[in-house]
Amino acid sequence: MRIEPLTCAIGAELIGVSLADAARDDALFAEIKAALLRHKVLFLRGQDIGRADHVAFARRFGELEDHPVAGSDPDHPGLVRIYKTPDQPNDRYENSWHCDGTWREAPAMGCVLRCVECPPVGGDTMWANMVLAYERLPQHVKELIAPLRARHSIECTFGAAMPAEKRLALKAQYPDAEHPVVRTHPETGEKVLFVNGFTTHFTNYHTPANVRVGQDFTQGASALLQYLIAQAAIPEYQVRWRWQPGSVAIWDNRSTQHYAVMDYPPCHRKMERAGIIGAPTF
Repeated sequence: MRIEPLTCAIGAELIGVSLADAARDDALFAEIKAALLRHKVLFLRGQDIGRADHVAFARRFGELEDHPVAGSDPDHPGLVRIYKTPDQPNDRYENSWHCDGTWREAPAMGCVLRCVECPPVGGDTMWANMVLAYERLPQHVKELIAPLRARHSIECTFGAAMPAEKRLALKAQYPDAEHPVVRTHPETGEKVLFVNGFTTHFTNYHTPANVRVGQDFTQGASALLQYLIAQAAIPEYQVRWRWQPGSVAIWDNRSTQHYAVMDYPPCHRKMERAGIIGAPTF
């Protein structure tokens, strides 16, 4: 296996390896996991594997999770089908910088995404290194956000277009989760900026140290949150991947965000994603 970094900030391509082999080879899997922790997202071309091998490889990281809105393959629970077709012009949940499932108390540890069908041009996906995004914040911002926690909501995102009854039922099933604004990666010990498109507000900003008058809270907290969320959009923290059928991306969901570029209508784009169950952030 050869590892070719794609940018100075994030991402590497694995060459000369089959994920079907890695699903059964402990030493090879250990090499891939070490590379993932180092580069945060890994890419492979020409993976002529089926759903069973896809799931088997992803399960080496941990058990898989279903998605309450996106559909899973009935024969492979946890393998979510992200199929975009020309008759879905308003389906735009992916083209926002986000970290998968932060509306859960235990967001996903990582994901393995395989391209089944893609347009001839367009449909790329971008990832951002949120460890680097935190490291390069001004020191006074780091000090301000160190104790902060924030809420993340499925109701305000996936549920927003649902009828009220379904939206409220979704929220009852997945109440808004609270996570630290700065998360510590459980395996590397790195500090991670952990707010994204699912984040709605800070839960402990309104203190005498931060709020003199109402505007400090309503406008001040909102402006700070939007500033932090916008860090993922800085190109120096990113890598961009052009898909081909059989391409695979593996990412550490704890230290990255991603954005699926929706620039390909009226073409089809069919992806299958195995999301690995994570742990609470505390």
